Amino acid sequence: MLGRLMPREGRFFDLFNEHAAHIVAAGKEMAALMADFGDFERHAANIDRIEKEGDHTTHRTVDMLRRTFITPIDRDDIHRLSTAMDDILDLLQDCAQSISLYDVRHATPEAKRLAEICMACAGKVAEGVALLDNMDNAQRILSVCTEIDRLESEADHVMRSAIAKLFREEPDVRELIKLRAIYELLEAVTDRCEDVANIIEGIVIENA
Repeated sequence: MLGRLMPREGRFFDLFNEHAAHIVAAGKEMAALMADFGDFERHAANIDRIEKEGDHTTHRTVDMLRRTFITPIDRDDIHRLSTAMDDILDLLQDCAQSISLYDVRHATPEAKRLAEICMACAGKVAEGVALLDNMDNAQRILSVCTEIDRLESEADHVMRSAIAKLFREEPDVRELIKLRAIYELLEAVTDRCEDVANIIEGIVIENA
């Protein structure tokens, strides 16, 4: 049975924290992009760079998993957590690229709010991951996961309201389609953060 302080074979927790730091950095860039659309290219390039760094972290995690006989937590959980965190970065990159491809020229208040929620979710993901190496933190970890769930629900509400507003007020069908796609991508980021929270909850339940 695992001790209360989990062993750190393979430095998996260090890699989790590294991946979470990439998520926080990309979330901040997305929020900054929406707040200052005039500097879009720089923020989009930063998100692209961070996503590639996250891919490298994922590859290192998978390689270490392949080479490590005894892991501190279930092997499938390590793989699922790493993959789920990478999905967050992929979606943030998809959102930035879609803004460029669709030639979106401005950020609506709703898009700005969704980006802020994405940034908050990213911070909570990092907070939860940082506590994972010690199951004495179980209650704190579960509280962080609950907060991620709350933020995801808020993002879903903001997205639904934003889309309803588009259908009521946006006369340009092309603009409506473009903005709806961006809203949905931003909300999907919070969905993936919730996926990470669910994986973390499962790890805690299994090991605490």
